[in-house]
Amino acid sequence: MTTAKPLFIIFLLSIILCAAIIAATGMGFLKITPLEVIEILWLKLLGQQSSSINPTFPFVVMEVRLPRILTSALVGGGLAVAGAVFQAILLNPLADPYTLGISSGAAFGASLAIILSIFGIMIPPWLSIPVFAFIGAMATLIGVFSLASTDNRLSSNTLILSGVIIAAILSAGIGFIKYLADEQVSIIIFWLMGSFVGRTWMDVSTTALVVIPGLVFTLYFARDLNIMALGERTANTLGVDSSRVKKTLLVCASLITAICVSVSGIIGFVGLIIPHLLRMILGPDNRILLPACFLGGATLLLGADTITRAWLPSEIPIGVLTSLIGGPFFCYIFRKKQLALTS
Repeated sequence: MTTAKPLFIIFLLSIILCAAIIAATGMGFLKITPLEVIEILWLKLLGQQSSSINPTFPFVVMEVRLPRILTSALVGGGLAVAGAVFQAILLNPLADPYTLGISSGAAFGASLAIILSIFGIMIPPWLSIPVFAFIGAMATLIGVFSLASTDNRLSSNTLILSGVIIAAILSAGIGFIKYLADEQVSIIIFWLMGSFVGRTWMDVSTTALVVIPGLVFTLYFARDLNIMALGERTANTLGVDSSRVKKTLLVCASLITAICVSVSGIIGFVGLIIPHLLRMILGPDNRILLPACFLGGATLLLGADTITRAWLPSEIPIGVLTSLIGGPFFCYIFRKKQLALTS
């Protein structure tokens, strides 16, 4: 594939994402045209106001819709990049940000914060839930590394098995917390389903401060990921320290996943669908694939959130919608891989 085609696809994905943001900002109970959205954003950038626009529109755009839209785009992009990194490291097309149990760790931390707040022990949930989810996700990563420490090469099978074991333990812990929550269990269940309701500019800035540098950092190691796809022995022969690169990128991808989950709750399959689709279109070169995954994941999750917010009669948790989309796709990939192994 020539260089021009991947660059054109990335440019096209950028245009689609920008158009999706503008279109989504105008959708909802209060209809705002794309031209009015652009005018509001432009005037806000210049610090001016327009007398020709409904005075309610700027508030709706800047304080209600845009923070939620940008947060969903950043979370989608971050999860897709993390998924691409996990698939490249583990050499497994079924891998995603939840393969190593990172999501279970975040869910356990958030559930713990919710149950403590129900008992009146903790600070308000709007602060404690993201913090506890982040701590839980990173603690899970440390646990996975500790369990897999007997394998100095950190093979894919060892990491995945360690993640499955840790996730199983954490799932039992989440079940116990649900039992303790009793009548308030619906709060935990709703968070676990994922949602962008009530996102603010603080959520946008927090997510961007991790996801954007994380994307740049993974791009720095894109060449090493390409070489590692040839096998660990070949990579080590060519001067790539596979073990060090694995640890570094696993921490980076888990950090991205942790901040995304702490902001949005559990949203599955974005990190599975987007890298797989774009790899079929663009090829395996991570220097092209990673930025494309960010743009594609941002567009997918933004579209899914817009459907739940503006199209459906009543809003449903976005994690439910992504699971409905991703579940059949996961079955397709799994079946395709089985056929490849038997042929």
